[in-house]
Amino acid sequence: MIQGVKARRNHKEAGWAFAGAVGVAGGRAEGYTVAMDKRMHQRVAGLLSLWCATTYGEGRDMRRYTVRRVPAAALEAIDFSRAAEGRIGQARPESSDHRPETVFRVLHDGTNLYVRFDVRDRYVRSVQTAYQAPVCTDSCVEFFVRPKAGQGYFNFEVNAGGTLLLSYVEDPTRTESGLKRSTPVPEAWGRQVVVRSSLPAVVEPEIAEPLNWHVCYQVPLALFEAFVGDAGRGGAVWRANFYKCGDKTSHPHWLAWSPVSALNFHLPECFGELALEE
Repeated sequence: MIQGVKARRNHKEAGWAFAGAVGVAGGRAEGYTVAMDKRMHQRVAGLLSLWCATTYGEGRDMRRYTVRRVPAAALEAIDFSRAAEGRIGQARPESSDHRPETVFRVLHDGTNLYVRFDVRDRYVRSVQTAYQAPVCTDSCVEFFVRPKAGQGYFNFEVNAGGTLLLSYVEDPTRTESGLKRSTPVPEAWGRQVVVRSSLPAVVEPEIAEPLNWHVCYQVPLALFEAFVGDAGRGGAVWRANFYKCGDKTSHPHWLAWSPVSALNFHLPECFGELALEE
């Protein structure tokens, strides 16, 4: 846990600062903030990557999710009850006391990936409505996936109203302007991701009462292949993580499926495995 830290609430913005050395003990990254120079930032990033790799890397207890194969169908006709259920329950200590119960389900048909999130929530707010808007500031669910080893990963971020942000990240090193090498996926591809939400596009003012909501979407595997080449379909093992956040809601929170070692979702070393059925 990070102690004495005044965390910046938006995990997409500039990198997290720690003063002094960061130790890894008992499976926890510990540190103290104020400011640090570029060299210290690189040292901290290296230690956090090492923590993820040694704790959740090859040969360790890595999270694994099996993506079952189903017949091709329109998104509305997909039976998500056929999918295994994954739980997003690893909360960062910088979160408020709000811990929304969030589950995900993923299926594929050899040509498309189908993803669904179900959330038992409170303090729901959703105001971003433009493609590539900062939806992580709203009540938001996220799916980061690396279809091919040695290549970049995609971050699918969708708010409660169904607005999508989608990027292809080749180097998630933090810089003053964001990530070192990240490419927004063109809108022409973004339009091929079919998104459905149970809520209206805008939820404002915030709903503090208990509220269940879901989003689901269909992603053509051709989208991945346009960036990374042949990624394998049935039988392939990808790397991925799933998240729930709400950076600028009244009760901000950051939850993951596979634990992350810092308040930063862009840690591919911490991804689990996504195994696509033949």
